[in-house]
Amino acid sequence: MTTSTRWTVAVLLVVAAIVVALALQLRQSPPSTPPGPAAREHRDADTAAALAGPRARADLKPCPPAGSDRGSSALGGITAECAGDGSTVDVARALGGRPVVLNLWAYWCGPCADELPAMAEYQQRVGPYVTVVTVHQDENETAALLRLAELGVRLPTLQDGRRRIAAALQVPNVMPATVVLRADGSVAEILPRPFASANEIAAAVDPTIGVPG
Repeated sequence: MTTSTRWTVAVLLVVAAIVVALALQLRQSPPSTPPGPAAREHRDADTAAALAGPRARADLKPCPPAGSDRGSSALGGITAECAGDGSTVDVARALGGRPVVLNLWAYWCGPCADELPAMAEYQQRVGPYVTVVTVHQDENETAALLRLAELGVRLPTLQDGRRRIAAALQVPNVMPATVVLRADGSVAEILPRPFASANEIAAAVDPTIGVPG
């Protein structure tokens, strides 16, 4: 074997060793960009003018106003758009001071569409003791409003295309999912599953926040 051949073989062996080492490192290391929230809050097409018609059709109830309670520390600093009127909501302060049921969904989610009317019925049953707020987790806000109008669900809704609320509360990446918040903003329960009826919701939610029977 000539000297040049030996050098060629040595270089190839070094390159192979580097490739193997890199492969092992990539296998053992977490991805540098883990799965996370969607990149945008809403589509470019979802301007205030474009949303005016769908908002009128949906006729959603107002989002909870900000109270004196600072609410959940996990949600501190997070703002979201109120889908009903386009106003900006300080999420922690809006949800603090009262028991809240957050329902996380998206317009394209079939089980979500089945569950939303049950959430609306549950809200009617419990009255002012609990506030049910839906959180739309897709950038297509127009589709969300039209879906709510189609279902006849008028619950207050936050537009959270980037899914910051779910990330802050460490909700599994499934939809629908329901988060039960105590009046002090702490998480009482995370329920990553669909509900078929208001009775099912009440059975899962009421004991965690002491809803009177």
